[in-house]
Amino acid sequence: MTTPYEMAALYERLRAALHAELPAAWELRRELHAEPCVSGSEEPTLKTVLDALPPGDALERVAETGAVLRVGGDGPAVGVRGELDALPIIEETDVPWASCNGAMHACGHDVHLAALVALARAVDRVRPPVPMVAVLQPREEKHPSGARDVVASGALARQRVGAMVAAHVQPVLRAGETSCDPGAVNASSDEFTLTVRGRAGHAAYPHLSRDPILALAQTVVAAQQLVSRDADPMLPTVVTFGTLTAGTAPNATPGVAVTRGTIRTMSEEWRHDLHDRFREIAQAIARAHGCEAEVEVSLGEPVLVNDARLAEETARFLTDVVHHDPATLRSCGADDFAHFATVVPSLMMFVGTDTASGLHSPCFLPGDETVTAVAESLLAAYLGAARVIGADTGAVA
Repeated sequence: MTTPYEMAALYERLRAALHAELPAAWELRRELHAEPCVSGSEEPTLKTVLDALPPGDALERVAETGAVLRVGGDGPAVGVRGELDALPIIEETDVPWASCNGAMHACGHDVHLAALVALARAVDRVRPPVPMVAVLQPREEKHPSGARDVVASGALARQRVGAMVAAHVQPVLRAGETSCDPGAVNASSDEFTLTVRGRAGHAAYPHLSRDPILALAQTVVAAQQLVSRDADPMLPTVVTFGTLTAGTAPNATPGVAVTRGTIRTMSEEWRHDLHDRFREIAQAIARAHGCEAEVEVSLGEPVLVNDARLAEETARFLTDVVHHDPATLRSCGADDFAHFATVVPSLMMFVGTDTASGLHSPCFLPGDETVTAVAESLLAAYLGAARVIGADTGAVA
């Protein structure tokens, strides 16, 4: 059994090893940023990251363009997620290593990957009692979800992953702040398509037509009452209509109107009831206007729920070991990391950035300090998860 003194010495060795890897991580981040790959085409990014990682003890390809790599030996392990994909955004920064291929790491995935590599190399140097599994996940930005496919592959079970951790840059937090709250921290996000069918006609003779645009407009307004009157006011819920399509001429009533959008909530229990209520409202309004409505809901990410033990242990290391300021952040944003949390205790952290530009902005460009902050946060989460796994298995005190 490892003594507290030995554990403290181990933590210091890991921190020292991590900081020794940071200059290489900064350079890796630049390399990844300059050559981004969009969802489903991540092979070049995967190769770059695998070349930077230590050889590891077991490499397994998953989810078509992803991989998992065990580092640090046998036994129950801490999984650390890094996202491989970029966004189809044209970069508008002026750094020498800006992307010029029509894609961009505008969501910080290059930062996350570089930090993950630094941590994996530190674990490989020190060889602590609890190993690490680098989960290099494709398609975070696009359906079908890469995380869902990694889970479905059974790789986490084969690699004996006892806990999953990840960090995401978040410009709404200040640099030096890290949030690792327990419970629901991100919402579910499901896409809907609502099709309203009426009767086409000339604009001069509205009584001879059945206007699907009018029915659709009424539905857009009425659906907001799902938030104000159907949802528990203490439970975040968002209904967003993102596209509206109907008609081809200004003097004609079309036969069909279509809208697409998203439904989000922080409760898995309310999530499916919310879908049913949305469908009921849309169909009832359509009938009242002499139309018919069809609602298709495509399930996306579930609610992301952080494990309470992981959050508690990680918060202790964040404040006592890596000296990050604690912060609280819960949002109706979504992340497919939530799929990991459905099968293994998991923790998503949010790390403040040194840039004012928002996520998915063509100007989003955190500096080296953010790579360092994410790496330090991942170290804290790794240590916290190792404590939880060790307490359950006897690997560490």
